[in-house]
Amino acid sequence: MAVIATAVGALISLPLSFWAARSTNPNAFWRVLVRGILNVIRSVPDLLYAAVLVAMVGVGALPGILALLLFNVGIIVKLVSEAIDTNEDGPLEAGRAVGATQAKINRTLALPDAWPAFANQTLYVFELNVRASSVLGLVGAGGMGLLIDSVRTFYRYDQLSLIILEILIVVVVIDVASSAIRRRLV
Repeated sequence: MAVIATAVGALISLPLSFWAARSTNPNAFWRVLVRGILNVIRSVPDLLYAAVLVAMVGVGALPGILALLLFNVGIIVKLVSEAIDTNEDGPLEAGRAVGATQAKINRTLALPDAWPAFANQTLYVFELNVRASSVLGLVGAGGMGLLIDSVRTFYRYDQLSLIILEILIVVVVIDVASSAIRRRLV
C-alpha cells in the first residue's frame, strides 16, 4: 500500500507542485484554485479518508491506497511548491525573456532546482505511509492494520508485540536508506 500510494502520489504531485508555485505559475486564478483544493485535501486526516473510502469502495487495500494517495498529494505539493518559490527567479525570468513557454521554463529551468526537494519530500512521505498503512487497516483499509486488529481481538499480545517490532525495524531501515539517498542528492 505504501509503495503504490507513494509512487502514484509522487507522479500526480510533481506537475501540481509547479501549478501551486508562484514562480512557475504566473496565472493567479489557477494557482489559488490548486492551493485551495490542496488545503481542503490536506485538512482531512488520512484515517478519516480511509473510513469514508471503506464505506464507499469496501474493505481491502484499495481504500487504504486511495487514502494515502490523497494524503501524499496534499503534503508533497505543499512542501515542494514552497521549495520552488524559495528558488531564485533569475533563470526563470531569463527563460521568459527569450520567449520560452511556461512549460519549457518549468521543465528545463525549474525542475532541476526542484528535483532535490521533490525527492526529499517523496522519501519523507514514503516513511509516513509505512507507518500510516499499519493503522489504516484498523478501519478496514487493508494492510498490516487488519492483521494487528485480528491479533488484538484475540488478546495475542505476544504476536502484537512482534508485529510492532517488525514495523519499527522496517521504518528504521527505510529511514537509513532514505538518509543515504538524500546525501547523494545534495
